[in-house]
Amino acid sequence: MFTGIVEVIGVVSEYQAYDTSESGGSGVSITITECSEILVDVHLGDSIAVNGTCLTVTEFDKEKTWFKVGVSPETLALTNLGDLKAQSKVNLERAISGEVRFGGHVVQGHVDTIATIQSVTSDENSLRYTFKLRDAKFIAYIVHKGFICLDGTSLTITDVDQEKKEFSIMMVAYTQSKVVMPLKKVGDTVNVEVDLTGKLVENQVRAVLENQIENKDSSLVKLITQIVEKKVSELVK
Repeated sequence: MFTGIVEVIGVVSEYQAYDTSESGGSGVSITITECSEILVDVHLGDSIAVNGTCLTVTEFDKEKTWFKVGVSPETLALTNLGDLKAQSKVNLERAISGEVRFGGHVVQGHVDTIATIQSVTSDENSLRYTFKLRDAKFIAYIVHKGFICLDGTSLTITDVDQEKKEFSIMMVAYTQSKVVMPLKKVGDTVNVEVDLTGKLVENQVRAVLENQIENKDSSLVKLITQIVEKKVSELVK
């Protein structure tokens, strides 16, 4: 679990598509450096969010100046990690421990989809970003003043256009200096993790409705029956 509060911006030192080393697992591996401050307590198997994607540490050097992670095909399909290359900058956050203050919101590091930057405009010392979702269905979980995690950064939604499948956020000057998004331009993508709360509520409501509909004596079925009977009666008259 993460908070969406980026700890440090790391730099990709190596992006290897077919890493045959033991820690690479014959798949895609990414080596990240310039992040020693978050490696002081690192262990193999630890989780670190890279641009909002929860990845497992498979290797690090004795001096703790770099670490390596593996990336599965599914993760590559859902995220923009496949666009990384040597010298790319990435947001990094360690998984939280019990004593950490919770500054952002509950972030799993499980990216739902990506979004494309549609526009960037200045608003005094802040930047206003508008994004368009690749997978339109996730707009259902994006609400005005709700939480969203973009490239591992916890942000507040300032506007939602359900029809265009677009949403906007504001980024204050302090945050701009701590994350990679200001380095991106219109047309670039960000990893999107919608607020888990919306998914949980939807799942619970669906389960309750399905149970109610299957039970002919439920209050919902009785209500629907009454409404239908009333409408039929009005049509007959």
